[in-house]
Amino acid sequence: MNGIEVVKMNKKLILGLLLSLVIIAFGSTGCRKKPLTLESLPQETLASDESLYKLGETYIKKDFEKGLLFLRQLMDSFPRSFYAQRGKLLIADTYFSKGDEANLILAAAEYREFMSLYPTSPSVPYCQFQIAMTYYKNILKPGRDQTKTNQALNEFKKVVANYPSSEYAAQAAEKIKDCENRLAAHELLIGEYYYKARSYRAALNRLQPIITTYPDFPRLDAVYFYIADCYFKAKKYDEGLPYFTKLISDYSKSKFVKQAQKRIKLIEQLKKTEAAKTAQSTKPTK
Repeated sequence: MNGIEVVKMNKKLILGLLLSLVIIAFGSTGCRKKPLTLESLPQETLASDESLYKLGETYIKKDFEKGLLFLRQLMDSFPRSFYAQRGKLLIADTYFSKGDEANLILAAAEYREFMSLYPTSPSVPYCQFQIAMTYYKNILKPGRDQTKTNQALNEFKKVVANYPSSEYAAQAAEKIKDCENRLAAHELLIGEYYYKARSYRAALNRLQPIITTYPDFPRLDAVYFYIADCYFKAKKYDEGLPYFTKLISDYSKSKFVKQAQKRIKLIEQLKKTEAAKTAQSTKPTK
């Protein structure tokens, strides 16, 4: 072991010992119920970014405010330090782990600030993914307000667009599919409601955009059926027929196929009846 290695080892031992003494001191201070301040820290700790980070890491899970105090001091004293970046992420991740809406908002703010302060950091794609997740965790089921779903979708798209080579791009792509399916299900649910209420134009306004906006939606068979049947019930048979035909040809195992086939037969019968009436009315009288 050379002299440099001995110096490095001694430095780590000193830092570890110092950190242990500080924790013990704070523990005993806590027992006496004295307020904890930065002034209580030894100058050697305040002068070390690593020591401040380790103190923050030690305390933030069991005493968030105390851990936050150390980490904020770290970022103020050593803004360009590697440990300052780790500290910023630790704060954001701790807010995120709490899971409630208020803390998720704080987490998103911390992740955004990290991206602004350290734009070249390899952790930036992770921060963008986590921002998206703060919205995703508050998504409501179809039929309720989908604001969070749209916000999550937009943020996940940023991961794929801006960091396509990152390890988070594939995860974001899966979340995008899930968000889009949720939005499509929401529109289908409202469309079904209008369909059952016999508000066929309102139903069509909700259902038709699903086909072009969410072409991979797994319940497109239902969308095609309700669109077709809206036209059928509105007696616009020629407009509904292509949707019934598409349903039967592309979704042969759908539960709506038999009903679609019955509708097509009925349309054919109605057309024959109408043709016969037309022929009868145009027949010359003797």
